[in-house]
Amino acid sequence: METFDRSLQEWISDEKAAGELVNVLGKLWFDKSIELILLRSQIVDRGPAKILNKHIRASTILNKPVKVQDSLLLAKAILSEDVAPARIDIGRLNSEWTDEKPKYSNAQDFIRDKLKAFIGAPPRSTRTQDVVLYGFGRIGRILARELVKGTGNGSQLRLKAIVTRPGKPEDLRKRISLFRKDSVHGTFDGVANEDLENQQFVINGNIVKIISANTPEEIDYESYGIKDALVIDNTGIWRDRDNLSRHLKSRGASKVLLTAPGKGDIPNVVYGVNQNSLDIENETIFSAASCTTNAVVPVLFAIQEKLTIVKGHLETIHSYTNDQNLLDNFHKKSRRGRAAPLNMVITETGAASAAAKAIPILKGKLTANAVRVPTPNVSLAILALEVEKPTTIDEVNQIMKEYSLVGPLVEQIRYSNSTEFVSSDAIGDSCACVFDSPATLVSEDGKSIILYAWYDNEFGYSSQVIRLARHLGKVKSYRYY
Repeated sequence: METFDRSLQEWISDEKAAGELVNVLGKLWFDKSIELILLRSQIVDRGPAKILNKHIRASTILNKPVKVQDSLLLAKAILSEDVAPARIDIGRLNSEWTDEKPKYSNAQDFIRDKLKAFIGAPPRSTRTQDVVLYGFGRIGRILARELVKGTGNGSQLRLKAIVTRPGKPEDLRKRISLFRKDSVHGTFDGVANEDLENQQFVINGNIVKIISANTPEEIDYESYGIKDALVIDNTGIWRDRDNLSRHLKSRGASKVLLTAPGKGDIPNVVYGVNQNSLDIENETIFSAASCTTNAVVPVLFAIQEKLTIVKGHLETIHSYTNDQNLLDNFHKKSRRGRAAPLNMVITETGAASAAAKAIPILKGKLTANAVRVPTPNVSLAILALEVEKPTTIDEVNQIMKEYSLVGPLVEQIRYSNSTEFVSSDAIGDSCACVFDSPATLVSEDGKSIILYAWYDNEFGYSSQVIRLARHLGKVKSYRYY
């Protein structure tokens, strides 16, 4: 009985600390544009139990205590300092505090040392970026949710308008209903209402105009008070430069970001890998590539850097999409006409060629195929690679773990050591992929490796799109990962 009571009291103490942390997180975010995350997981706008769960997971990954009381202590210290707008991994700070605590007289001195580059510094960006969503389907609605959640005090990306096909005025009710409630991603954690009279949504205080149009050229964004907008085309209708350039004929639009692989000379970008090669001053049209490309390229990048890839094959076990039929019916592509919820369907993927665009040294070394399966969301990439440097399972997993914790790919790779991980566990994960370490295989000679990477092909991909949007809009804050 004493053990039960002690355990319960420890939990209550932890949850109280998490509840207090929620309050501090809100002050940092809304008052100072400082977003605290925990090993790249969002903790702003999360409940105490969720935050505690993420601390427990962080302890498992880091193999050391990650106490919520320490996170609270450090968050309070950050709040009391003049820290510039930033995105700060409290998990990293927590881990460093555990290791280095004896070196500092108190948490305040620790924070002043660790964040000295941000304290008293001018904001990394002083501009805001208007955003227009052209299309409001699966990806469009997730983008809208995350853009609104990321508004904070309005100093970065601002969702100003959504463009939809012409319809009845009351269609707004259907669209906002689909926004509020999603069968895969759950209900929107906020307030969203339609304003039929003014043809707009009001979402968490954000006034978002709903513009009906058949073509991009007919829209005058400036008449809605929108200037220099980044238009995120999530319809997938156009993928070539000529057609996507039609968006730029609209007054008030300055750049276009396509949420699909771009054709021809359009830059295909996997954020975290090749965004710094972009000419964002002169180029006006960009592609965020595909969900699969965003999932596999970070893994390929890590393996190429450490082991050198000779050749390989990518097989995607992909959830069905709106492009397929619910029941057997005519489809212009082979096999996709058969009922998506009832069949596994072999189809093509451009992931291999797209990966080579992001990592040019892999050109001609990869093949790829895909199998659509009867699940509504989350997909699995299987990477069968031949590497130049012999390796072991432990070495491969250690490589991926390091890349998930340190360096430019910490937002893209989530490391999982769970032996019970299944596809639905990745729903809502903001990383481009979740590396499944227990599934790693290596041949006896150490030169053939098979890697498994899960990815939320809707939410994870949308998170990558928003990261790229911040980059294109030059509204990124400081980072401490």
